[in-house]
Amino acid sequence: MTRMSITNTPKTATIDDASLIGRTLARAFDDDPMMRWFFPDDATREAGLGRYFATIFTRQYVHHGVCEHTKAAAAFWVPPGAQDKAVPDAETIQELAEILGDRAPLFRQAAEAAAGHGPQEPHWYLAVVGADPAAQGQGHGAALLRSGLAKADAAGLPAYLESSKPSNLPFYEHFGFTVLGEVQLPGGGPTLWSMRREPRRPADA
Repeated sequence: MTRMSITNTPKTATIDDASLIGRTLARAFDDDPMMRWFFPDDATREAGLGRYFATIFTRQYVHHGVCEHTKAAAAFWVPPGAQDKAVPDAETIQELAEILGDRAPLFRQAAEAAAGHGPQEPHWYLAVVGADPAAQGQGHGAALLRSGLAKADAAGLPAYLESSKPSNLPFYEHFGFTVLGEVQLPGGGPTLWSMRREPRRPADA
């Protein structure tokens, strides 16, 4: 077994992984159009993103989602039945507002716009997936995506995600996602692509 295959094997994330996950996702999303819109200052973006991802992980997804990570990537999934619980509570919203500063109103508007286009059917929602660019091409993001999709397939349910990075769309399409539509985020924000994947039988995966 190669070292690469060991380090990109998904593991369940726990609260103790918050700092590592925050740092990993900060690097992964440094060039993401939506995150650059929320954190426009190059000098403070990495620190802000690290706090943002650590916060939503510790306050939301580790409690109500399925969170996995490798040595260089992390993913947060929300299964059906948990999606109402994964919505930020008042304390989380306040904490995120402090992290985002004057961009907090744009964040709220973007979240509302995206939620308005989400599917009504039961589904597995991929809230976040990202890999450290230093480990690009080593299969970390793909391993996490396969792991979550296997759970959706086992339940016979579709998967759904949004992406603001056009170059990521072919990656998701490779795993069976198709673009449902585009959402132009308010306030001059970037475009968000919503994507859906039909469940597959084991023989089709």
